Amino acid sequence: MSKEERTSAADFIRAIVAEDMKTGKWGGRVVTRFPPEPNGYLHIGHAKAFCLDFDIAAQNDGVCHLRFDDTNPTAEEQEYIDAIQDDLRWMGCDWGEHLYYASDYFPQMYAYAEQLIKAGHAYVCDLTAEQTRQHRGSLTEPGKDSPYRNRSVQENLDLFHRMRAGEFPDGSRTLKAKIDMSSPNLNMRDPVMYRIIHAHHHRQGRTWCIYPMYDWAHGLEDSIEGVTHSLCSLEFENHRPLYDWFLDKLGVHHPQQIEFARFNLTYTVMSKRKLRRLVEEGHVNGWDDPRMPTLRGLRRRGYTPESIRECMRRVGMAKFTGTTDIALLEHCLRQHLNKCSPRVMAVLRPLKVVITNYPDGQTEQLEAVNNPEDPTAGTRSIPFSREIYIEQDDFLEDPPKKFFRLAPGREVRLRYAYFITCTEIIKDAAGRIVELHCTYDPATRGGDSPEGRKVKATLHWVSAEHSLPAEVRLYEHLFTCENPEDVGEGRNCTDNLNPHSLQVISDCRIEPSVADTVPGDRFQFERLGYFCTDKDSSKTKLIFNRTVTLRDTWAKIQKQQRQTNR
Repeated sequence: MSKEERTSAADFIRAIVAEDMKTGKWGGRVVTRFPPEPNGYLHIGHAKAFCLDFDIAAQNDGVCHLRFDDTNPTAEEQEYIDAIQDDLRWMGCDWGEHLYYASDYFPQMYAYAEQLIKAGHAYVCDLTAEQTRQHRGSLTEPGKDSPYRNRSVQENLDLFHRMRAGEFPDGSRTLKAKIDMSSPNLNMRDPVMYRIIHAHHHRQGRTWCIYPMYDWAHGLEDSIEGVTHSLCSLEFENHRPLYDWFLDKLGVHHPQQIEFARFNLTYTVMSKRKLRRLVEEGHVNGWDDPRMPTLRGLRRRGYTPESIRECMRRVGMAKFTGTTDIALLEHCLRQHLNKCSPRVMAVLRPLKVVITNYPDGQTEQLEAVNNPEDPTAGTRSIPFSREIYIEQDDFLEDPPKKFFRLAPGREVRLRYAYFITCTEIIKDAAGRIVELHCTYDPATRGGDSPEGRKVKATLHWVSAEHSLPAEVRLYEHLFTCENPEDVGEGRNCTDNLNPHSLQVISDCRIEPSVADTVPGDRFQFERLGYFCTDKDSSKTKLIFNRTVTLRDTWAKIQKQQRQTNR
């Protein structure tokens, strides 16, 4: 199989676009669009769509439009518009001059609606929302015609103009397409095109009091902008006949709609409505909480655009719905962070160690590698002194057989420093270990092992005198089950919230090289994981979020799968 054939098999959308370019179907043009509704923040589920939209355009010397589908004034805010643009720029998306708003097309949509009314393809209906649902029927029962379906063209035009003029209250009338109430596709059963909403619009103010429904506006927006390839998730596949019907009746430019499976992730909800509930009910600390799957949350936690894009690349395009293991996303993140993150040493739960034979008051600077994966990263100096901190978990008074870290009488290596041996344990009145006394071997400076001498553990540490105090926030999955949206009758996703999704450790210590860190800086805390400086951090209070642990669960899963398939 050639490279081109492999690409086509892996990504049917790119294969379609490539064939269109080859045949000149759209005159050699590729125009895509990403059309978010500004009623919330972008989340990881949107990444698959906008990466595809912008990449398809870039790879074919085309353009991708950023279009805000702002057709619902009651849910949309400028805050979301600004945030969406900022998140897309962070992800490397560039729409140039092609920024559009659906609301700017309201006059043209209104004119199109008048055109359908005059052609007998649309009518004003007085049924309430509940009555409309009752008339619609079901998958097994056909719908019933509205008693207002056969109004004259003149009466429909008059009522529609009066709706536009603001004569009628919210919900009292709608404009519907006259299609087929017995169609097996429920979307074709006289769908609503306009509804009455007396509300302030973020862009249009009070100019309009009737607003287009998404199914009416969607295809028209693409048509007006000259979009060639309208890429949508699979839930819009059954809506495509309706879009086709509207465009065919109007006789306007007809984009090619192609559907693909949306991106789902384990331990994650992708509904903006449910994410909003988490925020509004105080289950999380805002849209940018590092536990949230929003791009704002992932960014604050320390995720990189490169890792998100790599995950989307690996997931690829498909026509069937599935759920991606979050371990894949974390694997892509680790791979990127391993290459670009400087190493530092931090101690989350400090245990004091006094090196009794080290000169009192002496400090020496030891050389440490910034990133062994990056030869250009260089080295840094870290201070070493008589008193240091190690992790509490790195010492056991009565260790089991396979515990190789520090224990009474045992020698271990301090990273970049010396070999030390534990000689004494100091406890408080309650019997808790509060301090260790150790000796060091000056001949092992830099952590070098003298010939014929071996140790089985290397510990990270920080100087007690020179290290900086820090707060560290440890995150786990926000939900306890893999599919938190599948909760069963009478339950909701909040029933599966993980009570241990956030743990704050306030008495950590970190090496002084990070003194000038700013929010968004990413580090590997040696032996502990990858961490990011939080936006709440300051010169007087350093705060770090754990981005991801060092454990690569995805690699283990792949190994298990390979073993199973043998």
